[in-house]
Amino acid sequence: MIGYVTLGTNDLPRAAAFYDALLGVIGAKRIMENDQFIAWSTGHDKPGLALTKPFNGKPATIGNGTMVAFGVASQDIVKALHAKALELGGTDEGAPGERFEGFYAAYFRDPDGNKLNAHVGNG
Repeated sequence: MIGYVTLGTNDLPRAAAFYDALLGVIGAKRIMENDQFIAWSTGHDKPGLALTKPFNGKPATIGNGTMVAFGVASQDIVKALHAKALELGGTDEGAPGERFEGFYAAYFRDPDGNKLNAHVGNG
């Protein structure tokens, strides 16, 4: 159902470097870009993530209660994404671990403060 999710950034080059490296862990690459935005996906027929400088010219802000979750294939990938995010200047919002039976997840923020999750299992 989801085609893509868009997050705001105030520093597109910094954010692009973060997401190029982070999403590279799961095989995603840039699929569209211009001076205003960049979009990544694992394929044109798959859901994507986009970053944009707000079109209204005002500063990007984080959403309270907003989070983007990446469903991945294994706990090792959850751990790898969490570690990569922190290595790239992201912040920890919850170390990798089982949140409830059958749901393993990690939570982190990108350098702009956008909340992200990597998870495997039912959730």
